[in-house]
Amino acid sequence: MLSRILPKKTEFFGLFSKHAALCVEGAGLLRDLLRDPSRAEEGYQRIHAVEHQADRICQETMEMLHSSFITPIDRSDIHAISSRIDDIMDHIEATAQRIWLYEIQRPTPEMLEMSENVVSATHAMKAAVDGLAGSLPAEKMRALCLNVKTVEKENDRVLRRATARLFKEELDARALIKWKEIYEDVEGAIDRCEDVANVVEGVVLENS
Repeated sequence: MLSRILPKKTEFFGLFSKHAALCVEGAGLLRDLLRDPSRAEEGYQRIHAVEHQADRICQETMEMLHSSFITPIDRSDIHAISSRIDDIMDHIEATAQRIWLYEIQRPTPEMLEMSENVVSATHAMKAAVDGLAGSLPAEKMRALCLNVKTVEKENDRVLRRATARLFKEELDARALIKWKEIYEDVEGAIDRCEDVANVVEGVVLENS
């Protein structure tokens, strides 16, 4: 009973790392799906399985948070980190599902570029999350968080270029709507990576 209300400091951080690792895995699977959209259904099902694992970790984190009397960092920060990591995987799954259901056969060059950005953003986000358990210096932690923000800014540039080309060249209104929704889900995944980095950076500032 006591071990449940006074969990080891590393338990929450371990769950964060496992959760983030699933996002990295999901991002890689999304990139693979876009490289071979002819197998989109299979790719989506693999991503869906990873998303289900992520949901279980999020639930485990919330249950531990609810039952813990003392936490290693502020309770609201634990909730925010876990929720935002879960949102990342939700957006990755939604992107894959749209590609499959919309029968996308030719990903745009920008979409392929954005999928690489999702991979980069999730790797950078995981490095920042892992740093919480590593007792890294504040400057190093801020640098890790900055890496996530750098990817997010780069993706914003790609998104603006993709949107401009879409409205300029796409004459089919249905296709335009499909791509707009897909782009928004990819953007959502990377934005949530930045959200995680912002919370981690706040934790570092509060404890430095």
